[in-house]
Parts: sequence; C-alpha cells; structure tokens
Amino acid sequence: MIAFLTGRVAARGAGSAVIDVGGVGMTVQCTPSALSRLHVGETGTVSTSLIVREDSLTLFGFADDDERHLFEQLQTASGVGPRLALAILSVHSPAGLRQAVATEDTAALTRVPGIGRKGAQRIVLELAGKLESPVLTDGTLPPAEGAPAGASDAARRAQVVSGLVNLGWSAKDAEAAAAAVTAESASTDVAVLLRTALRRLSRA
Repeated sequence: MIAFLTGRVAARGAGSAVIDVGGVGMTVQCTPSALSRLHVGETGTVSTSLIVREDSLTLFGFADDDERHLFEQLQTASGVGPRLALAILSVHSPAGLRQAVATEDTAALTRVPGIGRKGAQRIVLELAGKLESPVLTDGTLPPAEGAPAGASDAARRAQVVSGLVNLGWSAKDAEAAAAAVTAESASTDVAVLLRTALRRLSRA
C-alpha cells in the first residue's frame, strides 16, 4: 500500500493533482481539502489510498490520515465504491460525516450526488458504530445512540419496524422480524436490533 506521497506539485486540476515523486508524475484523485494544500511548483504531501482494479491502479489523496481512514470505512457500506466515497468526503468534512451518521441525518447524506434516500439510510445503518464518535464543540461526546434509557421493548420494536419499512420491507415482514429480534436479542440498542432484523430478513 502507498500510504502517502511527498513531492513537487507538477499540476493541479478540479479534482486531481500530479505530484512529481523522484521524477515520476503520480496522478492523485483528491478531496477538496487535500487539493487546497497543494500548490503548483511547491512541495506537497497527501495521504493516499491505492485502489487496484483489473484494468487500473488509482491513487486517491487526502488531507490527512483521518480522511483516508473514513474513505476506507465508507467503502465497507453496501453500494459505496471509491468514487462515491470520495464524493462524500468532497461534500462533508470528517466531523460532518461522523455527525451525520451518529445523528442519522440522512438529509445531509442525500446532498451528495449519487446518494438517494434509501442509499443514505443504508449508509447510516451499516456505518453505525464503525466511525469514531464526533466530539462536540465543548469537548464532550454526544449521548450514545439507540433508544433512551428505560425505553420499553414495544418502543424499541416500533423503531425497528419504522426503520425496516423505510428501507423498503413490507409492514408485515417488518413487524415479524422486529418482534423476533427484540425477543431474542440481549441488546437494547435500536441500531443493533435493526441490523439483526435486516440480516434475518435477508436470509428469509
């Protein structure tokens, strides 16, 4: 893996830069924050992730290791490839992305070209718990996700049903899956219950 590049910036375009590393011009597809730090004729450094395909080798560049980490984490969600992951990081900062996932702000994610409502819901669901919690402006962490303390099984089940219906499952199937997972699972976290219900429905 190529973790970073340091060299003279030979060219810079709308979404990419060419960095001269030891006499070899390396084209890097970059986030806006990475590009803002690169100036033609000057030495620049970008964190990188190399994507290998049968017919191509593509380097993606980031302002720092945190952006690169989120780029790689985004691709663990269904339907998110490197181009879409880069688009997400072009619209949202790392802190903004973490906040959107933690607060289930699907509207923020649909501002990314190529992501619709269902795609945003899927990203939130699959990345829940995988990204570090965002730190608030006062330095504290936000409340844990899931149902409020003391919430009843009925309240959690209703949230799971709502999530499944929003993802396209019928109300009948959603009710059955939600009832099963809330009865069988020891978890009281709605996000965990929803993922369990989705796996159950996918196997059916």
